[in-house]
Amino acid sequence: MAIDPQKIESLIRAGFPDAQITVQGDDGTHFAAMVIDESFRGKSRVQQQRAVNATLKAEIDSGNLHALALTTKAPD
Repeated sequence: MAIDPQKIESLIRAGFPDAQITVQGDDGTHFAAMVIDESFRGKSRVQQQRAVNATLKAEIDSGNLHALALTTKAPD
């Protein structure tokens, strides 16, 4: 089952309500997301990406979300 960028953004937004979130991808399986959130300050990139992936766990585990290139950072 395909997933759309808006669904991915909605799931991430549930975990990071104040984040700047951009999700791109139009083939239903390959996506790129940028998440900029203050909660990432002082955390390693791995910690940041694990936190975002946790918001998408159900979609990843079900196979609906197959490939996501993820960029995370704290605001400048």
